[in-house]
Amino acid sequence: MDHSLILLKKIVQEAASAASPEKQMRYIVSAVRSAMQVSVCTLYTANEEGGLTLAATDGLDPTAIGNVSLFPGEGLVGNIARNSHPLNLETAEEHPDYRYFPETHEERYQAFLGVPLVHLRRLIGVLVVQESQRRKFTADEEAFLVTIAAQLAATLALDRGRTPREPGTHDAPQTQRMIGTKGAPGIGIGTIHLLTGYDLDQVVDRECRDSESELQKFHAALQESRRDLEQGSRSLADHLPGNVTSIFSVYDMLLDSDDLIKGVETGIRQGNWAPGALRTTISEYAARFESMDDPYLRARAEDIRHIGNKLYTKLHGETTPISQSQDLILTGDMISITDIAGYKRDQLAGIFCYSGSGLSHTAILASALGIPAVMGTGKVKNLQQGVPAIVDGHQGQLILNPAGGVLAEFQQLANRERNLIEELEELKELPAITPDGYRVSLQANTGLMADVTPGLKRGAEGIGLYRSEIPFMEHENFPTEEEQLEIYRYVLHAYAGKSVTIRTLDIGGDKALPYYRFSEANPCLGWRGIRFTLDNRPIFMTQIRAMLRASEKERNLKILLPMVSRVDELDAFNILLDDACAQLHVEGYQIEKPPVGIMVEVPAAVNLLPFFARRIDFVSIGSNDLTQYLLALDRNNPRVSQLFDNLHPAVLREIYRIVQLCRQLELPVSLCGEMAADPLAAVLLLGMRIETLSMSAYSLTKIKWLIRTLPVAVAEQALQDALTMEHESQIRELIKQILIKNHLEELAG
Repeated sequence: MDHSLILLKKIVQEAASAASPEKQMRYIVSAVRSAMQVSVCTLYTANEEGGLTLAATDGLDPTAIGNVSLFPGEGLVGNIARNSHPLNLETAEEHPDYRYFPETHEERYQAFLGVPLVHLRRLIGVLVVQESQRRKFTADEEAFLVTIAAQLAATLALDRGRTPREPGTHDAPQTQRMIGTKGAPGIGIGTIHLLTGYDLDQVVDRECRDSESELQKFHAALQESRRDLEQGSRSLADHLPGNVTSIFSVYDMLLDSDDLIKGVETGIRQGNWAPGALRTTISEYAARFESMDDPYLRARAEDIRHIGNKLYTKLHGETTPISQSQDLILTGDMISITDIAGYKRDQLAGIFCYSGSGLSHTAILASALGIPAVMGTGKVKNLQQGVPAIVDGHQGQLILNPAGGVLAEFQQLANRERNLIEELEELKELPAITPDGYRVSLQANTGLMADVTPGLKRGAEGIGLYRSEIPFMEHENFPTEEEQLEIYRYVLHAYAGKSVTIRTLDIGGDKALPYYRFSEANPCLGWRGIRFTLDNRPIFMTQIRAMLRASEKERNLKILLPMVSRVDELDAFNILLDDACAQLHVEGYQIEKPPVGIMVEVPAAVNLLPFFARRIDFVSIGSNDLTQYLLALDRNNPRVSQLFDNLHPAVLREIYRIVQLCRQLELPVSLCGEMAADPLAAVLLLGMRIETLSMSAYSLTKIKWLIRTLPVAVAEQALQDALTMEHESQIRELIKQILIKNHLEELAG
């Protein structure tokens, strides 16, 4: 076929931009028919019964759409779906699986070529082209249709949740399901409240003859934005569980950034008006972060664009009207923390952003406020103000115009969740002890100062993982010893009397510093974790000294080393630690050498535990990275992320082996990561008799309820049964039934 690549790109792009699933499917069959110059193109989509339904056609009788369905495996189309393989026939009716449907009037067509549409192992549909004359479609034609089917499968999969309109109801509201990423947990039901504002990206350059006047406007906008930020911080302080200044300080830092201020001033002095100079500076500044591999740092580009749009709005001298309605779902491309601060907490049912991720400050703030949030769905076409919607922060989805049954189901889930959280409040001061007397220490994971105290409010017995790299990422250069001292002292003091485990700087892989860039062919297997810090002794020594000084009064510090895979790495660290202690003693500090542990997240570390044992005081299992390395799966890669599962039999067996080995070596063992917050996994971890679990603050009371309800003997038997199973789906079903039997059905999912 001539220009097949150009045609393919055009069809895929146009299909993705269609306003509705119906228009999308109609366009696909029309465009493919035209591109291949065939008599007929037809699209069948998979239905709930496992069969296929005629969804769109260009060439057959259009009245057959929606009225022709095939049982699983029925007809030529069913054959293609069953075998996941193209079917290229010179004469369709001579094939033994041929089935004639009189509604389509397709008896005139002989040649048949059909290909399956499969996305992430799931059948989406079958795409068919037909010709009136007998002939075999060429290899090029078949390759084109296979290729376009592979491309369109993902596009069509995004719209599988939309409910088709019945004939004659074109104006009826249409249920639409948008899949994004989990921003903040919970279920919010309300109406869409679009925050439009001004779009700085649409600004054009304009000559400015009075640069002094433009400079004054810019600096006035800066001042107003700083005032708004200060007021927003104060308004949220009463509702947030803990210190919010670290999130707002990022915006403060951006508004005071020399790169931003001097960039705009230079643009104005060179003859551009203030909005044009602002657009150029913000675009260049954000582009630096958007080009980074690390997802946390890419998310900081959102903050920069938030600030740019806020300043542009101030330059106009206008503000977005604030609604006084209740149950609002704040919606927009990028919603800033100052946008959120403009509303009372009880007005907000949820937050929905077309862009962003769970690492966005918007998501972090929403989680701290207890507002469900969904991020990164992509632009929603023709979205209107006031549309009823459901934000499902657990699954990372938004449902627009939910049908009555769906709405009732989610309302029931939301009520049950709210009642459960209220009921579990009474547990926060109680220990996590099973009915038969086994105690587990439940601790919190954190990294932002705004995220430190929520754990205390939910009964955390300490910090099991403090991610020290996050403060490094929020600086414009390596933080000094004094800057780190202030941060660590705050965290240790907040948890006075409770242990605080601070992980040393863990960068590399998908976590890079904006001011210290390096490129690697395979970063996840490269210069990261302790490898990086040992090779940068001055940086490491500064951090170790800051930690030791911060612990001088509280004496509750534990140091955790990431990505350890060799004995000599531990030996090198212990030399550094002894050296730092000696330096500080000479300087007059009354410090003690803290306990030192390693994160077991590299498979090599498991086999070296007997050699590590005399060099360390405890072990923390990093379930996220351990699962990733054991399964050779990148959980941030959407093509394989659905295969990432902490309850994979190999992962479960390896964690159990680590726990048994640590018990033999008399090493205290904890587990941090998403696995600890999964009630199904927590049952099995309890069955292993792990001493400490560390998780997000939000999950603490639910896991405490589970532990206080489920006897450890039941969990131990569940573990032994799970270890005999060959698939994670079997393991999950086993644990769900155990939770239901023990009156914990709310945790069964």
